[in-house]
Amino acid sequence: MLRGASPKRQREFLKLERQFKKEHRYPNREKEVAARIVNKQRKLFGETKDAKEKDNYPDNNLPIKNYHKLTIPQIVNRLNSLSDGEIRSIRTYELNNKNRHGVIVRLNLELHS
Repeated sequence: MLRGASPKRQREFLKLERQFKKEHRYPNREKEVAARIVNKQRKLFGETKDAKEKDNYPDNNLPIKNYHKLTIPQIVNRLNSLSDGEIRSIRTYELNNKNRHGVIVRLNLELHS
């Protein structure tokens, strides 16, 4: 099991471990490989102790707090309260980083309305 991981990451770890055993991948190393994969994801999404302390996300300067953790519907709900300049900054970030089509289309609509 993973120390300090959320229940979601624990389930993900167990699922990967079972999958590797079933497929006979990484014999006798299933736990190690599954843990490495899940820990990389935890680091990427800022779920590790070090990442939480640093909180160095490229979206820290955006007008929507914790942008990297939001889903498309959550982002769209928050667009009404933003100025055109703030929408442009989110659009630039989205194009350069996540590049989610649904968000970009909605941002373009907000800018042209």
